[in-house]
Formats: sequence, C-alpha cells, structure tokens
Amino acid sequence: MKVTLTNPTTIEVQAESLTATTAIAAALAEIAQKGDVIALRGDLGAGKTAFARAFIQARTGLPVEVPSPTFTLVQTYELRNGAIWHFDLYRLKSASDVYELGLDEALGGITLIEWPERLEQAMPRNPLNVTLAPGKTAESRQVIITGGQAWEQRLVMLQISLARS
Repeated sequence: MKVTLTNPTTIEVQAESLTATTAIAAALAEIAQKGDVIALRGDLGAGKTAFARAFIQARTGLPVEVPSPTFTLVQTYELRNGAIWHFDLYRLKSASDVYELGLDEALGGITLIEWPERLEQAMPRNPLNVTLAPGKTAESRQVIITGGQAWEQRLVMLQISLARS
C-alpha cells in the first residue's frame, strides 16, 4: 500500500487489493469520533459500500452483517460508544427527504454517507471526504481522503497507521 500525505488535510492511498481497502476503512474507524460525518464518494462500483462495511465491522469489533442500504436508504448500528448511521442516498428523490431519514439524529453519532452530492446544501459541514476510484486491477483502488482543519491531526495519525500496515 502506497500512502502519501499530499498536504496536512489530504492523504492519497494506492490500495492494491480489497484487503488493503479494508485496512484503510479499519484504520479510519479507529480514529473516528462521535459527531464525525464521512462522505463516501465515487462512481457506481467504486467500493463505497464495501468501505462502509469494513468501517462498521472494524468499529463494532464483530463480524456483523452490514447490508447495503441502497433500498432502505439508511441502516443504523447501535454501539456502546454511540451509533453509526450508514446512508446510501443514490435513490434519494429530494435533498430535503434526508431529514425524514433521521439525518439530524445521525449527527450525534458517526455518519457515513454514500452519494453525499445528492444532499446539495443539506450536506453537513466539515465532512471527511473519502473518494474511491478504480485502480489498475479489478481489486485495486485509489483512495483519496480529504478533511478540513478539524481532521488535520487525525489524518497524520491515519497516515502513520497506514504506512505501518
């Protein structure tokens, strides 16, 4: 896995396998905190749901079943240290519909949002953006992680963690 901190708030990772992508999600799950919003970006089939699944499983510490919320639009996982809300907004009809799904309540836990661009102006401020794109092989991915100043120190920790794996 090749890890590059391109500036204090952006990490670029070349993940050569699904295992490597899973390791990135697990490392991110370790540093995530209540109130974090993680926007998962990428085309269809880029690996957003697989990334979210790995994040949730790492955070729970259990091999929990993590179905894609493509049709339900949201799945919630209650943990001792707060909830994880996993939104898939691909089928969202209107940005305002997200409030009916519980976005306001979700912001008290950790919120993973696939297809965040569907929210337009309703997107919460200061998310961590995780952009996934196909790599050179079917299993490889380019992962770009970008956060604002609030993420700066945690992204350095993430880079160190990923460089060791």
